[in-house]
Amino acid sequence: MIGKLTGTLLEKNPPQILIDCHGVGYEVDVPMSTFYNLPAVGEQVALLTHFVVREDAQILYGFGSAGEREAFRQLVKISGVGPRTALSVLSGLSVAELAQAVTAQEAGRIVKVPGIGKKTAERLLLELKGKLGADLPVPGAAAQVGDAAGDIQQALMALGYSEKDAAAALKALPAEVGVSEGIKQALKALAR
Repeated sequence: MIGKLTGTLLEKNPPQILIDCHGVGYEVDVPMSTFYNLPAVGEQVALLTHFVVREDAQILYGFGSAGEREAFRQLVKISGVGPRTALSVLSGLSVAELAQAVTAQEAGRIVKVPGIGKKTAERLLLELKGKLGADLPVPGAAAQVGDAAGDIQQALMALGYSEKDAAAALKALPAEVGVSEGIKQALKALAR
């Protein structure tokens, strides 16, 4: 119902803030990752929101990015994870860290968030698998090595080697080899 708020930041009391939008003050709960990036009191702020209506309350949750809001929405869909728990997860982990934990299926990173036990962490990993982090590349050199390995294999196959021979040659290569050096080493290995 309410998807975005733009106005003047009036109060900051973690995890809640107050935004004045043309004379109407909205209380918004935000994760700490958003809270730390807020401007000073009295300045303009724009937040994407998620509106939760319960029998006993109507609560607005605010986010500094679309990624944070989407992660929140995926989290609250999980059985046993309510908005408060989802906010806690996003306060303890950035969206990128959460996505990496889901991709690597690392329950240990999620258990470090206050209020998250082992069973809840495992449920989060299971439910979020394929929904969060699937489109994120593996960080750092691992992404480059994976791309290099694919390029090396394609080059070997273009030179007439079978997929099986190319894959076997790739296994013999050092982990952090570049494309051109990898092709040279693979050709030497295949020539033997």
